[in-house]
Amino acid sequence: MKRPSAPVLLCLGLLAALAAGCGKGEIAVPEQASTRQGAELFYERCAGCHSLDAANSFGSKPEGDIQPGERTNGPNFNVRKVKREDVLFAIRNGGFSGAIMPANIVTGTQAEEVADFLDKYSGKGSSENQTNPGTENQP
Repeated sequence: MKRPSAPVLLCLGLLAALAAGCGKGEIAVPEQASTRQGAELFYERCAGCHSLDAANSFGSKPEGDIQPGERTNGPNFNVRKVKREDVLFAIRNGGFSGAIMPANIVTGTQAEEVADFLDKYSGKGSSENQTNPGTENQP
């Protein structure tokens, strides 16, 4: 029997690593919690740009990076604490800069559920619990 070539072994190794890294995580909010629906909505509608461990959301911003970067790098809510009213404003108006976040990505009761969820779970990874970390050196 012929041994597989190095490129074939490399491809198999990469596929195995990819499969191991693609395991589905879990939303950390208990099923019966009042904020569970908000966590699920955040995962479905916001996870492509925003990070928040409680929603199993890893966004597009590199881990630990709180400075602005690519336009699609939404705030990392593990380190950025946000208040309910600010979340509702951002949802209704497409963020604060109007750059890329679509306005009204959720509406009505769903927007309130996402806002309640973020109000409770955002900022847990910030040692200083700042409301907008990374902006202190910006104009």
